[in-house]
Amino acid sequence: MTNKDIVISKDLFEPAHVDPSKSEKIAKASLNFWQDSWLRIRKNKGAVISMIILILLIIMAFVGPFLTPYEYDTQNTKHNNLPPRIQGLENVHWLPFDGTLSRRDGTEYNAYETRKVDAYYWFGTDNLGRDLFARVWKGTQVSLFIAFMAALIDMLIGVSYGAVSGYIGGKTDSIMQRIIEVIVGIPNLIIVVLMILVLKPGIVPIIVALTITGWTSMARVVRAQVLKFKAQEFVLASKTLGASNVSIIFKHMIPNMFGIIIINTMFSIPNAIFFEAFLSFIGLGLQEPHASLGTLVESGYKSMIAFPYQMIIPSIMIALIMVCFNLVADGLRDALDPKMRD
Repeated sequence: MTNKDIVISKDLFEPAHVDPSKSEKIAKASLNFWQDSWLRIRKNKGAVISMIILILLIIMAFVGPFLTPYEYDTQNTKHNNLPPRIQGLENVHWLPFDGTLSRRDGTEYNAYETRKVDAYYWFGTDNLGRDLFARVWKGTQVSLFIAFMAALIDMLIGVSYGAVSGYIGGKTDSIMQRIIEVIVGIPNLIIVVLMILVLKPGIVPIIVALTITGWTSMARVVRAQVLKFKAQEFVLASKTLGASNVSIIFKHMIPNMFGIIIINTMFSIPNAIFFEAFLSFIGLGLQEPHASLGTLVESGYKSMIAFPYQMIIPSIMIALIMVCFNLVADGLRDALDPKMRD
């Protein structure tokens, strides 16, 4: 067959038939920024698991003290230094919840039977006979409260300061940045000591000390974003329409920074928890009978060899909270970054 024998039909040149009812059909549902970010973070298994653990820890921080019949500050010296003992698990010897302790010669004995104590302390008791289960969850509640309050205040001050500094610019920006450099150069520990000398030791001095220097990193990040947004079209359009500077900053610029603000706030929470634990460990934090995770670790450290559970349990709680917050912050950073693509 030659090329001359091939017959080309006119039907091949007819336009394709298109159904008008399906021409504007969208195959995938339209998603806004936050819905798309949620789909991204759901793919990060570590962030999702950490988020679930954090939710459970926060719930237990408020519910946990009510699950035990003992108060976190009630002393019973007859029941001091008792190991963990849980109903139903006391006969399972390979679990550390049967109420046994080890002597210096290596032999084990049941502290509850030896001292004839007919009670159950799920996390054991401290040297004053206070229930560690109630104290651990009460300490978690206090530590989370301090961290969230410090992070919230840091966010409010840092965002406002950085936005104003970056938007005004010029000499005002230069002076405001020099102030930040001076504050950054002051060690946190010195500020804490000064706060404790002025105020009584407690939650307020710790939050104030964390707030005085904690907002500087947020201010620098927000300032950099404002400098980037200043020359963009939506800011110029707002100026042309007569919007005030305050309106441009807080109604147009800052909503475009929500992702970065949330990420920095999430990273600041574990730092605040660790700093509070450090202060309590060196004796500059909360005082007895109040409890935080740092004070529990400090108390357990004194009897670590004889009763290791008194330090291990709150230490695990601190490590778990810090790791989970960092994993969630990493997941949010990847999900809220517009440059990330599947």
